[in-house]
Amino acid sequence: MKFRILITIYIIICVPFSMLAQRRQLQEARSIIKSGKNFDQAENLMTKLLADTANRHNPRIYDMWLTSVEKQYDQINEAMYKKQTVDTTKFFNLTRRIFTIGERLDSIDMQPDKKGRVNLSYRSDNARRLVTYRPNLFFGGTYHLRKEQLQTAYDCFEMYLDCDRQPLFTGYDFEKNDPRMADAAYWATYTGYRMGDPVLTLRYAKEARCDTAKLEYTLQYIAQAWLKLNDYDSYLSILKEGFELFPKSPYFFPRLMDYYMTKGNYEKGLSIAEEALQTDSLNGLFLLAKSTMLLNLGRNADCLETSERLIKVDNQMAEAYYNAGTACLNIALDMDSRRQKKQIRRMYQKAQPFMESYRLLMPDAKDKWGPSLYRIYFNLNLGRQFDEIDKILKK
Repeated sequence: MKFRILITIYIIICVPFSMLAQRRQLQEARSIIKSGKNFDQAENLMTKLLADTANRHNPRIYDMWLTSVEKQYDQINEAMYKKQTVDTTKFFNLTRRIFTIGERLDSIDMQPDKKGRVNLSYRSDNARRLVTYRPNLFFGGTYHLRKEQLQTAYDCFEMYLDCDRQPLFTGYDFEKNDPRMADAAYWATYTGYRMGDPVLTLRYAKEARCDTAKLEYTLQYIAQAWLKLNDYDSYLSILKEGFELFPKSPYFFPRLMDYYMTKGNYEKGLSIAEEALQTDSLNGLFLLAKSTMLLNLGRNADCLETSERLIKVDNQMAEAYYNAGTACLNIALDMDSRRQKKQIRRMYQKAQPFMESYRLLMPDAKDKWGPSLYRIYFNLNLGRQFDEIDKILKK
């Protein structure tokens, strides 16, 4: 019983002292702020108060903390206006700190009293204050992105975007009213991609897609993120969407072809190539894809015709010569060696300049042109050329 009495007396004595110390430090912070300098000292007083768990639910401390950081921000902002040299990184860090404190203050403000009632004493003024600083979260993101400080840049963009879901900003409806939201989402997506983090890349991808001016790039980042997560269905879906929207993009079409080649789905690859050629019948990349798919499907005559079309469009595309030459060799192989000797010889003669052109364009691809030219020179009885190739292959 005596022990309980002592504890009670201790609480009665200490609590007022604690409250007195709290009031004294709040008053000291107000005095510092009124003095117009050393605002960081006022902030230090508040963070020391909050180190005591007993103070962490006092909104007045957070409000004073917020004011002290705002004053530091204003000081740098004024110097920037006067074109004085300032610490830009500190300026944007203060912006982020203002929002962190403001959101904490709002979470305290939202707490119900003993009767379960919520009396939002600070929200309206708090939100009004923070909205004026919000654009500098975006500019802070672009600043740190230029500095290659990717995590900090992402944090800025995320804080900017996150305002839309914060209860503090109820009624502002940034998604509807802020035209910069999609742009911020794009840069967050890009920064996540640059960081090599697929989860961060995808976090605001839906919002980033609203920035139609940069949609082609957004879809690329999304595709890479799904690929990194080994979600091949989502990866393929984005490649298809990207190709439909941007058929001439150097990103989507080649990767679609690679995907179908890897899966051995040459019919689907051919279908996509033919669809692409409807948008640009003279596109070398599309013609090469069609030629390659036809070759893999064993449609050698069609492959030869498409490859010859491609060579007329671009006579420096090495694979067009290889596909044409290989198609000729395959056609010769499919002929009756007893009844079609002349036709077979003509096919080898037709294959020769294609493979020799491929060799000139791709001298290091010996594993491809070597065996083919060996076969051509052997069947055409070209001794000197055959001996050269034979030596190369034996090396």
